[in-house]
Amino acid sequence: MSGTFQKYQKRQRRIRSRLKRNAQGSGRLRLSVFRSNNHIYAQIIDDPNHKTLISASSAETTLKSKIGKASGCKIAEEVGKEFGRRAVKAGLKKVYFDRGAFPYHGRVAALAAGARAEGLDF
Repeated sequence: MSGTFQKYQKRQRRIRSRLKRNAQGSGRLRLSVFRSNNHIYAQIIDDPNHKTLISASSAETTLKSKIGKASGCKIAEEVGKEFGRRAVKAGLKKVYFDRGAFPYHGRVAALAAGARAEGLDF
């Protein structure tokens, strides 16, 4: 394993452990975000039961056709809006935001803004 990947994993573990410690007892589910070079993914995870309840990504064909040719932040915002609609429709409004090892900037922040615009509370 390279040193860069180990730093990524260490940063991710540190952030996630803080989030889980602060979210204990709140009854909130985790909104996890993953950003690759080409796509962005979001999912609501029920950690005690190890289940993914809702997900959305820029790799989905329905979202690809809806978005068309847009920039990275525009795509992330649309994914966030669609994700927010799915979550609210399923009755999940209160979550905590897990950005993983990614900085809260650019596409990650755009996804969060889109999800908040559709009614998610975090």
